[in-house]
Amino acid sequence: MMKKLALAMLLCCATASQAAPEPDAFFRAVSVNNASGVRSMLAEGMNPNQPDAQRGDIPLVLALRDDADRVFQVLLDAPGIDLEARSANGNTALMMAAYKHKQDAVNALLAKGAKVNQSGWTALHYAASAGDLPIMKILLDRDAVVDALAPANVTPLMFAAREGQEGAVKLLLSWGADASLKSGHGWTAVQFAQAGDKPGVVAIIEAAQKARAARK
Repeated sequence: MMKKLALAMLLCCATASQAAPEPDAFFRAVSVNNASGVRSMLAEGMNPNQPDAQRGDIPLVLALRDDADRVFQVLLDAPGIDLEARSANGNTALMMAAYKHKQDAVNALLAKGAKVNQSGWTALHYAASAGDLPIMKILLDRDAVVDALAPANVTPLMFAAREGQEGAVKLLLSWGADASLKSGHGWTAVQFAQAGDKPGVVAIIEAAQKARAARK
């Protein structure tokens, strides 16, 4: 009787082991936009928030980074999905969606309750860096902090200035971004633009500062 019980337990364990989804297979399915495969593995118990072992990317961020839009929707609808989960480098799904110009994903994440503001890097930093004005407007309309401070006290304006995103710089200034703020290294947005050889941005910021001073 004991032998039969032991054998039954071994068989159960073997079956469970075979049925458990393999993380590597799951992340491959995410990356190649295999929505049905991802859906099946989630149904088998795969954690939708588990970071991958190689780069530490969470599934939502990986799907957005690799343009796996069908998988993104599957993950977004998965029970227990954590919209504020971060990859090892600190990226959230909203940040990656903003950086990758994925307006539909940004709207979907916000509709599900993703936070616009948080400590450190924000989606507005990423959208400003990418020069995506429609996404920036969506975030600002949702009360994104225009002068949010990332590590080293870098603001979205500084980030946009460094990348030469003139439209983003104009938009941030129109929303009251403070061009006089300094980063942890003592640089203003103008100095970020100068370091990046972006004379157009320098001219925009300096003109805005003069206009602001004249109104006082």
